[in-house]
Amino acid sequence: MIVVPRTVAAPIEDPFVWHQDGGLLVVEKPAGLLCQPGLGPALADSLLTRLRRQWPAAQLVHRLDRDTSGLLLLATEPDLHRAMSRLFAERRVLKRYRADVQGLPPAAEGSIRLPLARRCRQPPLYGPDPAGKPCRSDWRLLSAQDGWSRLELRPHTGRSHQLRAHLAAIGHPILGDPLYGPPPEAPPPEAAQPQGQNPAPRLRLHATALAFPDPRSGEPLQFRSPCPF
Repeated sequence: MIVVPRTVAAPIEDPFVWHQDGGLLVVEKPAGLLCQPGLGPALADSLLTRLRRQWPAAQLVHRLDRDTSGLLLLATEPDLHRAMSRLFAERRVLKRYRADVQGLPPAAEGSIRLPLARRCRQPPLYGPDPAGKPCRSDWRLLSAQDGWSRLELRPHTGRSHQLRAHLAAIGHPILGDPLYGPPPEAPPPEAAQPQGQNPAPRLRLHATALAFPDPRSGEPLQFRSPCPF
């Protein structure tokens, strides 16, 4: 079993609501907060738990990892939830992320098309496997410093840990990743941390943009969240 230590941090802030229209909710999930509650009192706190205090019928349309921050969609009406889920299944929802990764990629942009499969259940870990599920993650270099780079990411599929596992597989793990980054006993050099910013132990991955057609009207909807790191 792999044990991943977690740093005790300040209480996690509540999700920020970017948009509320009828049964559609667009919120920003803070890093460190589960999307939905797990088993036992230690995992009872979650984005869904908090939002259901105001919207009891809220349901997640998709999910983000606990350590990932950024934009998330929920629906408070069953018909709208089904319609939004179809948009995701048909890959009509465009998602973009920002990530700070170790090292400098060899080109200005690229595409990672490695099938992924689960390698460990506790904690959940995924890695390249020819028999795994097909995955595609496109990336574009935004900036580079000594030892680290900032990327824009566009996942075309929505596999568990897809971006984290894909970037680790090509030798550029996301900074602050407790699962796919360097082991705790061999942390990355100081130069690998963004200069002038707090190298706090959080995953430096943020869901920055969502775009999709409103399933009720067909109107194109776009939402953006500034990167917090």
